Amino acid sequence: MHYQKEIDRLNEYQKEAVLDESDACIVNANVGSGKTTVLISKIVYLHYAKNISYKDMIVLTFTNKAANEIKERLLALDDSIQLDELKGFGTFHSVALHLLKDRLSVEKIGYTKGFLVIEPEEELDIAMEIIQEEKLTIKYKNRLKKRLEQANAIEREEEKISKYSDDIFKLVQLLIEEKIKQNKMSFSDILESVNILLEDTIITPKWIIIDEVQDSDNKQLEFIDRLKGSDAKLFAVGDPNQVIYSWRGSTLNVFYTLKHRYKAKELSLPINYRSSSSILEAARCFLLDGSELKGIRESGNKIIVKNQYNSFNEACYLVDRIKEIHNSGVRYSDIAIFYRLQNQSQVFEGVFSKNNIPYEVSMKKNIRDIPVLNWMIKLFRFAVNPNDSSSGVYVLSNKDYGERIKEATARKIVREQNIEKSELYMKMYKFLNECSEIIKSEEIYDYFEFDKYIRPTASTYKEDKEAICTLLNIIMTYVQEKQMKFLDGLRDFVNSSALYGVNILQKDISSDTDSIKLMTLHASKGLEFSYVFITGVNYGLIPLSTRDIEEEEEMRLFFVGITRAKDYLELSYYTNPDYQRVASGESRYIHMIPSKLIESEDVKSSNVNLKELKKQIQEAKNEYKKEEAANEAVVREVMEVTESEIEAAVGIDIETVNEEEVKLARHKKYGTGKVLKEDDMMIEVEFENYGVKEFIKAFSELEFL
Repeated sequence: MHYQKEIDRLNEYQKEAVLDESDACIVNANVGSGKTTVLISKIVYLHYAKNISYKDMIVLTFTNKAANEIKERLLALDDSIQLDELKGFGTFHSVALHLLKDRLSVEKIGYTKGFLVIEPEEELDIAMEIIQEEKLTIKYKNRLKKRLEQANAIEREEEKISKYSDDIFKLVQLLIEEKIKQNKMSFSDILESVNILLEDTIITPKWIIIDEVQDSDNKQLEFIDRLKGSDAKLFAVGDPNQVIYSWRGSTLNVFYTLKHRYKAKELSLPINYRSSSSILEAARCFLLDGSELKGIRESGNKIIVKNQYNSFNEACYLVDRIKEIHNSGVRYSDIAIFYRLQNQSQVFEGVFSKNNIPYEVSMKKNIRDIPVLNWMIKLFRFAVNPNDSSSGVYVLSNKDYGERIKEATARKIVREQNIEKSELYMKMYKFLNECSEIIKSEEIYDYFEFDKYIRPTASTYKEDKEAICTLLNIIMTYVQEKQMKFLDGLRDFVNSSALYGVNILQKDISSDTDSIKLMTLHASKGLEFSYVFITGVNYGLIPLSTRDIEEEEEMRLFFVGITRAKDYLELSYYTNPDYQRVASGESRYIHMIPSKLIESEDVKSSNVNLKELKKQIQEAKNEYKKEEAANEAVVREVMEVTESEIEAAVGIDIETVNEEEVKLARHKKYGTGKVLKEDDMMIEVEFENYGVKEFIKAFSELEFL
């Protein structure tokens, strides 16, 4: 492979970074400046020009998607690369997991090589079991995850006194012991364990290459430090303006820390190739460090700011706008809609579905979100790790699947390993011995006799069976692609599903599918689109107003959203927002953008006179009765078309429009409410628990009672 082609297409800043061979180099990459290109070119340059084996590189990313993109680009350049050579390429957690499984002695800290990875929710489940069994006093259980993190972070013994006078530190210790006993590690345990073991065992890569380094937390920085030792060279790329995960521990001073810890050379990628200069000028208003954004493109369109009545109104408007853009020759996949909170997608999904607009939603949903698969994956977890008692108890005592044994009985069966008391327990217990040679998904289904345990008489039977078969096929494909023995591959899959989830719901965004992309601002990071619509720029949404959110981080998040747009950016805000604690009217973020960059307008709703419509329809019906005998078939056809067209246009059932009779109205979100007042255009309804809501009649989706 001739690597020079990769180098020749770089600009001077990118080339300088790729060719640099300092012991440590930190690259400050402005948004849209070709960061991923530089990262991959660096790897290619080191391998082909400097003869550094891929096995001697550790490449760390923050998402599985980014890691896969790097691997795919390398394989596209040279299809002779073996996947084993790229074991050190992945997320911090997956690389740490590889080291724990293949190169470090986990036995030193009480685990075996067969340990399983658990999600944060499962760790909380174990903690709650300990609280119950040990009768611990724990306050603020609704914040238990956060409290456990804080308690774990305290290292000095004299500081381990609960400010709430409860048993939180005792719980932390018991939880550590229980996880070791069950041979399980949480996400934080993976990094904690690898850092402990790297104190005594030296892993000596020649190069450590890090993507999105600004998102590193303290444990990840410690992991980098342990790997680097005194000999490895470090190359890290990131953008301090895109620190949007401080709530999970990333910190703003990562660049400063790395630069001074390793006396690193600092380079920059200053030129943005992505966005028009108008978009960049608007984005600059949200930079906190006053740094400059250099672009090479012309000013392009002004930023559109639209005042929408509410999210439903906006969804209806977007249907027409998207059709207009698509009809001009733009692919659906070049259009994205961003919002601050995941549940904001629902109204767009509903309206787009009804109007045949293809869309995909980026969601962090995984196996745990589907009850039958959550049950099934715990069954596998226990089958490959008989120490995982909490999963075994869950499988046997689940109220919907399995044998539905009482929890106390299930706990006793698992504790005593009593295979006589439960056929399902016996199957799980013997799984390792009897299923090592499995090669087809049907063999797993038949071994466990899943039909027995997913209730053939239940209404969900067909759906559940389909989900199980889909997951089994995914597992077998995974095992075959990894070229592993079945049991090893299944263990590996179970760990991967905990780390990354599994796209069983087909809810991940695929750039190959021609569809509108719906996603939160957080999920938009690293992507780009020709047309971007950022919705709900109201105070309370953008910026979000909660106790745990920092204003500076909200500004950086909005900056990330703006800079995803290449050619067209539209911001919207609501007059009548559908969300609690959200103020009506535009957020101050809109006012921060210079007016010369903005084209602003309200979205006018159709002025439908419902009384006049009803009168016309009634007159038409009377006329129809007179002429019925003369031309019954023709008149009926005309009347049906007229009425259905009006109903479709107005969006309500015309028979319900009778001002004298309507007193109550039902709404799918707010329930039943009392009509306070209405006119031709608007209706005001008072709902219990929600207060007074005002709707445009034509788009209200109210059912009148």
